[in-house]
Amino acid sequence: MGPLLSSAFVLLLALSAVSPASVGNPEDYTADEAERTASENIVFDDYRGKGCVDDSGFVYRLGERFYPGHSNCPCVCTEDGPVCDQPECPKLHPKCSKVEHNGCCPECKEVKNFCEYRGKTYKILEEFKPSPCEWCRCEPNNEVHCVVSDCAVPECVNPVYEPEQCCPICKNGPNCFAGTTIIPAGIEVKVDDCTICRCHNGDWWKPAQCLRRECLNGQTLS
Repeated sequence: MGPLLSSAFVLLLALSAVSPASVGNPEDYTADEAERTASENIVFDDYRGKGCVDDSGFVYRLGERFYPGHSNCPCVCTEDGPVCDQPECPKLHPKCSKVEHNGCCPECKEVKNFCEYRGKTYKILEEFKPSPCEWCRCEPNNEVHCVVSDCAVPECVNPVYEPEQCCPICKNGPNCFAGTTIIPAGIEVKVDDCTICRCHNGDWWKPAQCLRRECLNGQTLS
């Protein structure tokens, strides 16, 4: 068999190996073609130069005035698109505590006329004491101004704190320590048979000044 006949035989075998199932179904091509034709026939509306559309999809005619959104400024529909107002909105009150954005400009619905301090509210110019050592006032700018008491150094070594009082007090008057004994200020005190003590004037935190003499059997020797 010559070379030409061999090549023809191989080509014939290849063609016979292709089964009819591998060839596309003509009906499939018909369906695809119909779908493509239908999609090409869909016409999407184009409002450019004809109208304007707001946020909800509503169409407005040229020259018509409308609000594009709930809190937007009014616009006029033109061939170039919406032309919207840009007003100079008034300034909100500095004490405004509730602002609403329902229109072109924000609006103040509630003005703060009180102060808040530690979870409580107070009227403007109201004075109050949040603690025994604090005096406060609600200022017109809605801020609380407080003054804390500065307690003086007590004139005794055993001050006490009374309820609802800021500073400690000396219930028994000025005193000081003479060793481990507390003696009143202003007088000489005999703390034992041989020792006489006296508090320093004004320096109550200092130990007392004491004078000790020689003693014999509890009697002071002169």
